[in-house]
Amino acid sequence: MAGFNDFNNPQVKKLPNHLRQFIVEQHYEHYTPVDHAVWRYVMCQNYSYLKDIAYYPYIPGLEAAGLTIEKVPDLQEMNDALKKIGWGAVTVDGFIPPSAFMEYQSCRVLVIAADIRQLHHIEYTPAPDIIHESAGHAPIIADKDYHEYLSYFGSIGAKAMFSSKDFELYEAIRELSILKEMHDADPGLLRKAEKRVDFCQKNLGEPSEMALLSRLHWWTVEYGLIGTLEKPKIYGAGLLSSIGESTTCMNPEVTKNWYTLDAINCPFDITKPQPQLFVTSDFQNLINVLEQFADTMAFRRGGSEGILKAIECKNICTAVFSSGIQVSGTFTDMGMNSNDELQFIKTTGPSALSYENIQLKGHDKKYHADGFSSPVGRLHYFNRPLENASETELEDLGILVNKKANLHFSSGLTVSGTVQSITRKNDQIILIAFSDCTVKDENGNIFFDPTWGTYDMAVGEKIVSVYCGAADKDSFEAIAPISKTATYHLKYDDATKRYHELFRKVRHCRENHTSYQGLPIVWEEIKNNFREDWLCSMEILEILDHENIYIETAADIKIYLEMKASNEPSLTKLIHDGFYLIKNPVSQLTK
Repeated sequence: MAGFNDFNNPQVKKLPNHLRQFIVEQHYEHYTPVDHAVWRYVMCQNYSYLKDIAYYPYIPGLEAAGLTIEKVPDLQEMNDALKKIGWGAVTVDGFIPPSAFMEYQSCRVLVIAADIRQLHHIEYTPAPDIIHESAGHAPIIADKDYHEYLSYFGSIGAKAMFSSKDFELYEAIRELSILKEMHDADPGLLRKAEKRVDFCQKNLGEPSEMALLSRLHWWTVEYGLIGTLEKPKIYGAGLLSSIGESTTCMNPEVTKNWYTLDAINCPFDITKPQPQLFVTSDFQNLINVLEQFADTMAFRRGGSEGILKAIECKNICTAVFSSGIQVSGTFTDMGMNSNDELQFIKTTGPSALSYENIQLKGHDKKYHADGFSSPVGRLHYFNRPLENASETELEDLGILVNKKANLHFSSGLTVSGTVQSITRKNDQIILIAFSDCTVKDENGNIFFDPTWGTYDMAVGEKIVSVYCGAADKDSFEAIAPISKTATYHLKYDDATKRYHELFRKVRHCRENHTSYQGLPIVWEEIKNNFREDWLCSMEILEILDHENIYIETAADIKIYLEMKASNEPSLTKLIHDGFYLIKNPVSQLTK
């Protein structure tokens, strides 16, 4: 990727090309003074409340991730800090496909949405934003047990089967979250998007491995609690970054259940507060539950069950033979004999062969453009797997280069042709190429005809693993589908730019401890031109109160805010919490 910025971070530097496609520039200069004020308010409120109920010490956690309460985080500063604990961070454009998200985690790279929530969504936004991703995920990343779980979860999730319906739901949720974050979203479009999400959720059919894993991810990484049912602490990023839900989640009305594998039976709605949450006694339990689920997945079970999941997936998948050879492509068929033994596997369309996740020379998707098929199993007359045969045993079996060979598999398939080449890797036979070859079953059904060209037969007694995606993703160019729905970026009119300027002036006073005489002027402009404001007014009141200056102006602002809190229910808690922080600033709470 041209111009790729690795932030001098080893984890980011190692990212493969197929993941780099999702990365966008942070454009730190695009954050407005209002954005920084939103960040500061949320972070102050988070610390004020979370200092007692967050699992990991919040301020040390922020510092370990390169974050401060005062300003929107800079990605370079985050990477400088995160690399000390073996992690990195990149910015992306909103939601990315779950499979890509999981793979980033496995690479120990935090995925951070570049956008920040708007002021009218300061308590919670359904769209990913830099507050959720950095202030939620990053502060706990310094906990070794937790970040080991996060990385391990990603490595499991990167292997999960997903379906076309999963992607349709992802697209629907992405579109709805973008609309809900917009200040002036068309009500008709919003209703249509909500109906689309509802339809997709109700018509998923049997949930895929990825859908079930996403539930485990949601109830742990995003909305997890740890400790006891009676007095749990928060470690989930969705709660750590929501000043509304981090408070309400502790209410008795929100059911608390012990976290077990049963959590896969609980779907979630990303656009609403959660009616129940799950509590784990410790992080080891998270790994134990993940292991239980992983044992049911195709990448561990393989066999006909795994191939069936690959066929149902209808996306690029990889089947791994016991010899180690990997077949990547869209699986469309498999054969079983009367004894329910797996006879053969088949892909359709561009396919490739790999070993240890590196594509075999001459076996790319152009060479296998029309698909690939191969028998599976032992030879009928050989008492051990063909992949383990020695040169002497191959000679005894009549499998010699430039000689005619007849291979009779115990499953009933027969492969007859002239051996062109035998490929070995680590003393294992992984591939035999035939010319003038016929492949047929015991009933005479033809699976390969000599007129079709060279027959490349993968060698392996069993299919030991099946997973979503190509073995060598960069060579195969197995690019995960990217959403065509763009995130919403505001265009500011002159009045809004003037409003931003007021925030900038207030921040300048606070940070430089000077120019206080300008604050009453800023307040007058708010009163005259920006009557919907509450946050800039709160920041002015904070300075005046702490410096004990302009007493009458401070009283005027407080009356204004109290009236707003009384007349506008959506602002009541925000304003009262702001008053509390003025009297109990974070600088005092951290002592």
